Order: sequence, then C-alpha cells, then structure tokens
Amino acid sequence: MSAPTTPHPEGTAGGTTPRRRRRGPRTWLATLPLLVFTGFCFGIPLAAIAFGAVTRTDPATGATSVTGEHLARSLQGPYLGSLTGSVQLSALTALLATLIGVLIAQALVTSRSTALRSAALTASGVLANFGGVPLAFAFIATAGISGVVTRLADLTGLGWDLYSFTGLTVVYLYFLIPLMVLVTVPALDGLRPQWREAARNNGATGWQYWRHVGLPVLAPSLLGGFVLLFGTAFVAHATAAALVGGSVPLVTLKIADALSGNVLTGQENVALALGLDMILIAGLVMAVYLPLQRRSARWLR
Repeated sequence: MSAPTTPHPEGTAGGTTPRRRRRGPRTWLATLPLLVFTGFCFGIPLAAIAFGAVTRTDPATGATSVTGEHLARSLQGPYLGSLTGSVQLSALTALLATLIGVLIAQALVTSRSTALRSAALTASGVLANFGGVPLAFAFIATAGISGVVTRLADLTGLGWDLYSFTGLTVVYLYFLIPLMVLVTVPALDGLRPQWREAARNNGATGWQYWRHVGLPVLAPSLLGGFVLLFGTAFVAHATAAALVGGSVPLVTLKIADALSGNVLTGQENVALALGLDMILIAGLVMAVYLPLQRRSARWLR
C-alpha cells in the first residue's frame, strides 16, 4: 500500500519554492545609455542654469562669487508678476480645457460611429501639436483687429481683444483641448462595462454610477491630465511672443527680454534665475503628475 502523497503548495513545482528573478547588472547596463543621454541633455543645462542663477562675476577682476541676489530679484516686482501671470493663465486654460476635453472625449467614446472617432482623434493629434507662430498668425488673420471673423461678427463692438489675457486664453485652448481629448479617451475606454451593469442591477442611476464609480476611478487620470495641461501652457512661449508681445506679463517673455536686453542690459543672470524658478515649478508639477499616472494605470489596466 503506497503512502499518501502530500500536495504541493500552490504555485510550486515538485515541492520547491519558486525563486524570484534577481535583477543583475545587465539590467542596469541596458539603461545606462538612456541615463547618460538624459544626464547629458538635461543635467548639464540644468547645472549651467543653477550655476548662473546663484553666482555673480565681477567685471573688473573676473572673480566669481556666490550670491542670492538674482533669485531674490526674480521674485520681486515685474518678474514676480510674470510668474504669477503665467501660473494664472496656465491654471485657467488647464481647467477649461479639462472640462471641455472630458465632455468631447465622452461623446467620442459613446459614439457608435468609428469613422467619427477616428477622425476626431486624428484631428486632436494634429491640433495638439499645432502652436507657435503659425497658430498666432492664424488667429490674427481670423480674430485679430482686422480679422475675417472679427469683421463679420463685429467682435470689436462686443469688447473682444485678441491681444489680451482673454484672447491668449482662447488661443491656448486651441491646442490644450485636443491634448486633453487624447489623454482622456484611453481612460474612458478603461471603464469596464461590467461596472455599469453591476451598478444598474443594484438600482443605481446614471448619476449615481458616475458619482460613486466612474468619477472616483477617473479622478487620477483627470487630475493627471490637468497637471499635464498646466505644464504645457506654463512653458509655452512662441505663441504668446508672436501674439501679445509684452502686453501680457508671462515669465517666458520676461526671460526672453532679459536675455536679449530689450529692457535692461546685464540681466542674463536674472533670466537664469527665472528659468530656475520655472524648473522648480515644473518639478512640482511632475511630482504631482507621476503618482496620479501610476494610480490611474493600476485601475484602468
């Protein structure tokens, strides 16, 4: 009579415990070229900006000394106003683009026309990357002082001014809304139909489903999209420079003026300090965006 066999633990083969694969030095060697490229392309410019922002060179002796004068000046007067203006413009446009982009993305996801969805996503991919001087020229020709739409609709009589904070907001929405559509559509596709069916079987209405299931699951993706749009609008330069010049205080325009000496000469270090301020704000934005992205990916696999 044979002895009874002892069942092996689940997930084992022949009673042996599976060993976890340890990451050897080959894994790190595979990422070494990427790390070197990143350090060369981003680390060296960042170090140069930080060095110029906290140092001062004596024109007479050529000696370099550490100082906090440039950073202090970057947070005072018109420079602080430009930082505040950029943050306000970025927050407003990101919020509006998030709300409008989510509605458009939901309409595309629920649409039965695959051709409409494909065309809308293709157009969003093109418009999200359409900016700079061509975008500014297009709006000047259509909604400027002598633009076609301005004359036909008499926008000037209604108080419309393209070369103002409101006009720049509308221009930014032109490429931020398509970007939000591209970000939100995959998240909406990740909502499983079983969740809606389960909520319906339990007597939940459509509003209750979105309040207790849909929006909590999508919240990380929506917040991550908002942060992404904020960062995109915050670093935009060419469109604002070609459209409003210095009439709207923005930090990117102040940096360009300081480097070129349009207003005052010898302000290059202040421009570097402003650039360092932008890097710190962008770092905070990325610190918020990355955890939200990981959390949304865990739910919407």
